[in-house]
Amino acid sequence: MKKVFSQILQHKISIVLIFTIGLVICALLKTQVKVDYDMNDYLPDSSSSTVAINLMEKEFGGGIPNARVMISNVTVPEALKYKEKLLKIDGVSDVMWLDDAINVKEPLETQDSSVVDTYYKNKNALYIVTIDADKRVKAVDAIRGLIGNDNAMTGAAVSTAVATQSTVQELAKIIKIAIPIVFFILILTTTSWVEPIIMLVSIGAAILLNEGSNLIFGTISFVTNGAGNILQLAVSLDFSVFLLHSYEEQKRQGLSAKDAMLQALNKSFGTIFSCGLTLIIGFAALVMMRFKIGPDLGLALAKGMCFSLLTVFSFYPVIMIISDKWIEKTRHRSFMPKFDLLGKVVSRIMIPLVVIFCLLIVPSYIAREKNDFYYGSSHIFSSSTQSGKDSLAIDNVFGKSNNMVLMVPKGDTATESKLNNELKKIAEISDIISFVNNAGAEIPMQYLDKDTLNKLESNHYSRMVLTVKTEYEGEIAFDTVKKIRATAEKYYPGKWYLAGESVSTYDLMDTITDDDVRVNLIAVAAIFIVILMVFKSWSIPVILVLAIETAIWINVSIPYFKGYTVFYISYLIICSVQLGATVDYAILFAHRYLEFREKYVKKKAIQKTIAVVAVPILTSGTVLTIIGYLLGYITTHGILKQIGILLGGGTLLSMAVVFFVLPGLLYLSDRLIEKTTKGVKFKHKELEE
Repeated sequence: MKKVFSQILQHKISIVLIFTIGLVICALLKTQVKVDYDMNDYLPDSSSSTVAINLMEKEFGGGIPNARVMISNVTVPEALKYKEKLLKIDGVSDVMWLDDAINVKEPLETQDSSVVDTYYKNKNALYIVTIDADKRVKAVDAIRGLIGNDNAMTGAAVSTAVATQSTVQELAKIIKIAIPIVFFILILTTTSWVEPIIMLVSIGAAILLNEGSNLIFGTISFVTNGAGNILQLAVSLDFSVFLLHSYEEQKRQGLSAKDAMLQALNKSFGTIFSCGLTLIIGFAALVMMRFKIGPDLGLALAKGMCFSLLTVFSFYPVIMIISDKWIEKTRHRSFMPKFDLLGKVVSRIMIPLVVIFCLLIVPSYIAREKNDFYYGSSHIFSSSTQSGKDSLAIDNVFGKSNNMVLMVPKGDTATESKLNNELKKIAEISDIISFVNNAGAEIPMQYLDKDTLNKLESNHYSRMVLTVKTEYEGEIAFDTVKKIRATAEKYYPGKWYLAGESVSTYDLMDTITDDDVRVNLIAVAAIFIVILMVFKSWSIPVILVLAIETAIWINVSIPYFKGYTVFYISYLIICSVQLGATVDYAILFAHRYLEFREKYVKKKAIQKTIAVVAVPILTSGTVLTIIGYLLGYITTHGILKQIGILLGGGTLLSMAVVFFVLPGLLYLSDRLIEKTTKGVKFKHKELEE
């Protein structure tokens, strides 16, 4: 690689020009990248709920009901007028209310009270609304404009529309806060006022290249858009920090800027490249998820790491050399303390800490699997947000409720009637709007008005709209889905289609829980192989992976012990991201330990290693922690919030393990490491001071 780096440093202007052109192009391309906030869009195409939704849109020209709108203090005539106004909103394809279930011209007191209370209760009208996916934001804004803040709306379409708008604003806020904080941290950990600027410019270039090139995907998920850039900033900072510290070491030996950078590139290439490769593999493992947010985030982040490596090995060193005079003119004293004392303290307490660590391995592994999970998007907004308050207001009046739509082959009204009657026996179903239920099997279709008929009958299928008194997800909701599917299978074996948010969430649960073991095994195995190849050791990969994996298990077991529910997608993503992002610290520690172990006895090598790696690890780890917590405490999107909090806490745990536990593991495994690592020769015990 020395010849390659030499060529790069000799063609500084060309490198800057190439990057400048690429950045201008990507700045234009990033505006064309679309973001999808609907989790259900990322279900496998073969899942039964996805097949049902696609068929329903084809047969009926619209999707499933995806919003509930409540208007308070209205009479029946006023409620009917509001229904007409809702139907006129661009993007609203269907609105169902009480008049679709009963004849509202007759006294409500004479009607089935359970049906009436489903749609109209204490002068509150509840509408079941279907909003087109491509007009969600516009339609939800229009509905809010119609009903005002005093009334309420909830549902998947509403959550998606609100997330679309709020997340963009919140991410901008996070970036505005994060950049000054990162700059301040870099000021503390570098010795020039200019170096942090160059570092941020370099990382920003890699992020912009990645953002613009996301156009190859056409559309990216809200997770990728919300966390991708922030994660790339935090995890790729390692590369620049590692190279900078190596460069400073070479300059202190009296070399010129160019020679120092060439030596630094050659010396740090193995560490940086192995760290980058583990990140790429860790993120790429998400591609193996059947739930398509995983591949979406994994490919984007893996690509981002490639751009970060490309930048740190070309653009960053070139800019450093070009700016050398400015760097030297703006030198300041180091604001970081020496960490020799930390090394001595750790060397005294590391063995008891290893014992405590080992005692935590099994309980944390078991606890992580006992977490309670949310699988869908129905809980992404807390009760402190407008969406959360709206959902609570509707639930307080009408109770927990959602809608499912069942399609069966058209033509056999007798069988439809039997199916309809048996579905009514399911306790959680409070109402059914269907041809046989509302008109009766004995009434010919030509006697029904066209609008009603179009809602319930297509050329090939009959449609039943079921109102289910459950939450969108949970044990009762999922059990109801299974009951409805079993009942439909009884009368129409293999010929029925069921759709709805609960149905999609049930399929989502099946999909992403199946992904868990596969994704983690692939990530761990791949990173193990990379570390094995880099260190040419059988024992070091076991030690490093075990150390970081245990930090992950402790991190994701905390919600279980605290008693709060975790979004499964957040849990699954953080398991891969924390492994990829923080195993770098363990790799750097092990690299430097092996170097020092050839010169010093094992306890002294531990102390020297901690003193040398403390600043780069603390720099990267602090940035990753702060950015994680900023994401966690600023965004209102539940999934992104949990990713941020778990990332912040997980990084702290990984740093703690690397600084306080890994030294003990290496110390206790010293003889084993020497015997199972190719090309190393350690100081012998009898020479220990």
